[in-house]
Amino acid sequence: MAEEALKNNEGSVQEEWGQVCNQLKMEFGETAYDSWLKPLSIGTYDNGIMNICVPTAFMKNWVITHYSDRIHKIWEQKNPDVKKINFIVRSAGHDNKFHATDSSLLKKISSTPTPQSFYMPQKEASNYNEYGSKEGFMQLSAPLNPAFTFDSFVVGKTNEFAYAAARRVAESRGVSFNPLFLYSGVGLGKTHLMHAIAWHIRKQDPTRNVIYLSAEQFLFKFVKALRYKDTAAFKEQFRAVDVLMVDDVQFMSNKESTQEEFFYTFNSLIEEGRQIIISADKSPTDLEGIETHLKSRLSGGLVADIHPTDFDLRLGILNYKAKQMGIALPEKVAEFLAEKVTSNIRELEGSLKRIVAHSQLISNKNEITLDMTQDILKDMLRSIDRKTTIDEIQKKVAEYFNISVKELQSSRRARTVARPRQIAMYLAKQLTSRSLPEIGRKFDRDHTTVMHAVRKVEGLIGEDSGLAESVNALRRMLEN
Repeated sequence: MAEEALKNNEGSVQEEWGQVCNQLKMEFGETAYDSWLKPLSIGTYDNGIMNICVPTAFMKNWVITHYSDRIHKIWEQKNPDVKKINFIVRSAGHDNKFHATDSSLLKKISSTPTPQSFYMPQKEASNYNEYGSKEGFMQLSAPLNPAFTFDSFVVGKTNEFAYAAARRVAESRGVSFNPLFLYSGVGLGKTHLMHAIAWHIRKQDPTRNVIYLSAEQFLFKFVKALRYKDTAAFKEQFRAVDVLMVDDVQFMSNKESTQEEFFYTFNSLIEEGRQIIISADKSPTDLEGIETHLKSRLSGGLVADIHPTDFDLRLGILNYKAKQMGIALPEKVAEFLAEKVTSNIRELEGSLKRIVAHSQLISNKNEITLDMTQDILKDMLRSIDRKTTIDEIQKKVAEYFNISVKELQSSRRARTVARPRQIAMYLAKQLTSRSLPEIGRKFDRDHTTVMHAVRKVEGLIGEDSGLAESVNALRRMLEN
């Protein structure tokens, strides 16, 4: 009887873990899930304490910092008996399986196929030596957006220098500027230029090995190499490329071992005359959490910035996008949007798509008018007119709770600092049009922490009248 109860418990734990994984994949997206959460597996469960096995200490620290609170919260909702979650590094003597409550559960976990592959397939351990072929390099590179070409990039005064530099590098058979470093705020076109360079080089000379990937993907591949003790093959695959492109290098911030490996890879490619192209949200000298010697290397080529869009460029982008969509965009509507939506190109395109969708799905006449545009975008326009900034929110919240802005941005976890920090993140999401990563960077955190803070405050507002009153008071102060 006891054995049957244990078996049922094992089955329910496995089922709950599958549900937790599905929820995590939905919330954090497939890329983050595959990189950091998919390799986790369940271990022992006893007296409300769940042990989750992690392949490496590096990954354990990352998961604890970025995902542990959310994993616990989701599992607690599925099963209130789960009081604590521990993360345990798998010992080197174990295969791709971990000790569970008994051998029957271990057998069940290792042999039952599930929608989530909790263990990295064994053949991936030696995948690096497969990248010697052209197909291998294409597999190593992240996919490119077919819409991001030079032909579809609208050039204006604020981006013409970066565009010209990108074209020179793409069209040159040798090495022009090494590295080419592109930087700008979010949604201003640096990723578009990165993809355009890669497309052009591949089309112009298919024999050149071009690898494009984000800094997070580089980090994940490096971690995987550490897991399988295959760093030599990792070095070989990256140092055999002709053109290495790394997007959003700021995400290497405070990742010392990854920066070190990237630095050596960088040096090796430069010495062999291979082209390197980097992008970030700041200039090399302004990057925080990046080692000085790497900053110096990143500054050693051509640094090209993309400035915020001006009115003429925004107008040109709107007319180009409208032409692509095959719609007639009235001049007054285009000018109105170009004047109002100034933050970045993504929001500008998003506004146009909303208007076009509404005219095609709702409007009987299938036409776009200025009145209709103002009505459809009234929520966004209210936010723009308020012009509340994250800096202002941090200052007001710090004053309200009698702490400093520095403490708000610090790593302190004391409740007197952590709760105001969560409230400030919540208000930043509610009162500004900034993205989660942008908000996170203002607090020296990543987007998952902001997401957790927003959910936490939303939940507390309904439970804690004092906190709800504080949030409403701060909102009123910021909106007036």
